[in-house]
Amino acid sequence: MTKSELIDKVAESNASLTRKESEAIVNIIFDAMGDALRRGEKVEIRGFGSFTVRERSAREARNPKSGEIVRIPAKRVPFFKTGKELRERVDITS
Repeated sequence: MTKSELIDKVAESNASLTRKESEAIVNIIFDAMGDALRRGEKVEIRGFGSFTVRERSAREARNPKSGEIVRIPAKRVPFFKTGKELRERVDITS
């Protein structure tokens, strides 16, 4: 599902909202989540999962094309852990 499809789904599920209003709602939610992660906070959506920020330390790697050693700086990356309900919904074999 793309962001555009999500916006369409929100607009379809609530007849009182226009597509433009649905787009604004989705953007506000994503912006708020991004801002919270930028501040290092955890974003938890019960039944869906949680987003956190993980620290990756600096390291050395090798360029596979040239074999040259490359220094990769430390960075912060987003990490998603699925919630129990979502795992169960996806795993249709159980």
